Amino acid sequence: MTLTQHEPLQYAFRLFVAGDTSNSLQAIANLQALCKACLPDRHSVEIVDVFLAPARALTDGVFMTPTLIKLEPLPARRIIGTLSQLNVVLQALDLAGVAA
Repeated sequence: MTLTQHEPLQYAFRLFVAGDTSNSLQAIANLQALCKACLPDRHSVEIVDVFLAPARALTDGVFMTPTLIKLEPLPARRIIGTLSQLNVVLQALDLAGVAA
C-alpha cells in the first residue's frame, strides 16, 4: 500500500491598480511580500492596470483601486487597499491558516 502525497494548494490572484500611483506600487510590493512569505512557489499573480484595461475592471466589478481578488482556490475573495495590514489581508482572503 502506498500513500499519495497531495500537492499543496495553488493560489491565483488578480490585482487591479491605477498606473504607477503610490497606492498601486505599495499594493504590488505588499502582495509580493505576502506571497513570498506565505505562498512561495504556490501562487500566480496577474496585475491589471485599469488605465490600460478599463473593461477588465468593469467585467470583474472593480470600481476602486487597488483591489485584490483571490481567484483560486474557491471561494473567491476580494480586498480593497494597499494590503499593508498583513493579518487583515490574510483574514479577508481566507488565508489565515496558510503557512509556507
